[in-house]
Amino acid sequence: MTEPTTNANLAVMTNVLVTYASKHGSTAEIAEAVAERLQEHGLRADCVEVAEAASLEPYDAVVLGSAVYMKRWRGDARHFLRKHGKELSGLPFWVFSSGPTGDPAKDDPSWIEPKSVARKAEALGAREHIVFGGRVPADPKGPMQRAMVEGTPPEHRDRRDWAAIRAWASDIAGDLEHAEESPSHQRKETP
Repeated sequence: MTEPTTNANLAVMTNVLVTYASKHGSTAEIAEAVAERLQEHGLRADCVEVAEAASLEPYDAVVLGSAVYMKRWRGDARHFLRKHGKELSGLPFWVFSSGPTGDPAKDDPSWIEPKSVARKAEALGAREHIVFGGRVPADPKGPMQRAMVEGTPPEHRDRRDWAAIRAWASDIAGDLEHAEESPSHQRKETP
């Protein structure tokens, strides 16, 4: 695992967009933790909802995350991947999904990782797609959400592993720091 560092001697400061689609805030909190960890490594990292990420022009790398519901990413995250696919293919980028809650022994892998998104991200050159545990709504609204919370044992209501999330972000920072130190580091232009 890469330890946080602030290397002021890097010739190029990497600007990273950490963007996400979240329904109840859990995925947003993961994205914020990723951005904070990247900043601890001396990188610039903006953390914004996908709807607010109009352009990738100022960024050298992207981390894209979405909550997963019923085997699908949030629609705005899927739209972002389609809209910016050409630009993403010219940048180092990573993808994460969040969502599984409840007893991990009962996880159904086909519900956790949206296969079509994973294939699309892979085709565009994503460096990695990882799935993090999620959290049931902290403030459930309506009978469906209340039933979800009540039906989930308290110890499985928040399955986010903050150490794993920070370690993953540190690995991304390490990849980007090594790229900056290499003389061949430059943004790939997309035709």
